[in-house]
Amino acid sequence: MAIGTQDNSDQMLSEINMIPFIDVMLVLLIIFIITVPVINHAVSVDLPRASNEKLVDKPQNVRLTVNAEGGYFWNDEAVADAVFEQRLQAAAAQQPQPELHIRGDRAVRYERVAQALASAQRAGVQKIGFVTEPQTP
Repeated sequence: MAIGTQDNSDQMLSEINMIPFIDVMLVLLIIFIITVPVINHAVSVDLPRASNEKLVDKPQNVRLTVNAEGGYFWNDEAVADAVFEQRLQAAAAQQPQPELHIRGDRAVRYERVAQALASAQRAGVQKIGFVTEPQTP
């Protein structure tokens, strides 16, 4: 006895089941509907023209080191006080101005660092920063 049949006939179905073919055709139709506009989609845009101008290079930072004896070092080169003043004025005249990074030794007298700051202010240096080392725990 066959399950799910009402009659006891052993006849084969001679019809083709069309539902899987219809499913495949619908999937292909959806794929074509989605991909065809993407392939043929072209937007005409009139792009603006730009000139190639050289970017302004940022000047190098100036490292001013004041050692424990109170001597000045301009970018790791020892300088006398008179030469130090001239270099500050030359740095202040540059456009754009370089930054002055002051590294003062722990043992140096504050007076020497204050003199360097006053000289930089008189020369017209506008960007001054102090370099320190992080404290270790």
